Amino acid sequence: MKKVLIITSSLRAGSNSEALADEFMRGAADAGHEAEKITLKDKSIAFCKGCLACQKTGKCVISDDAQAIAAKMHDADAIAFATPVYYYGMSGQLKTLLDRANPLYGSDYRFRDIYLLTSAADDEARTPDRTVTGLGGWIDCFERARLAGTVFAGGVNDPRDIEGHPALQRAYELGKAIE
Repeated sequence: MKKVLIITSSLRAGSNSEALADEFMRGAADAGHEAEKITLKDKSIAFCKGCLACQKTGKCVISDDAQAIAAKMHDADAIAFATPVYYYGMSGQLKTLLDRANPLYGSDYRFRDIYLLTSAADDEARTPDRTVTGLGGWIDCFERARLAGTVFAGGVNDPRDIEGHPALQRAYELGKAIE
């Protein structure tokens, strides 16, 4: 059994990326893993100050919700990030969290497998490419981690547009395939 952490970054109720996260979580739970979902929509996460104090202390100098989330990231075996694609990139909320997870760098983090779940109004296959690249830059800083899988739901804009979309099944199957 693995500890699977799912982090969603949409601020909308009934968001399409959160629906992907829910299916991924259901698949992970059905495979016997311990799955937990955190949504950023109700969290207070300030911008990184770039002071790098965390590299000496292992802890961020800013006291907000990012510290607890980073601690859960540290202890997870697998992490799935769910984000809407805005202007061909990840949401600002997710990028801010990744920046604030800087105390994990150099720590004895547990995670190995990273997953990315994306949704967008645009349905071209290349739509999530820059989001994948952006997350890849973060993953590259953690030598024991890898991008283990992605799911993209295109052509979904309004809340709950994703109902019946084949990406929901792919998200479930990706969660269930965690080893």
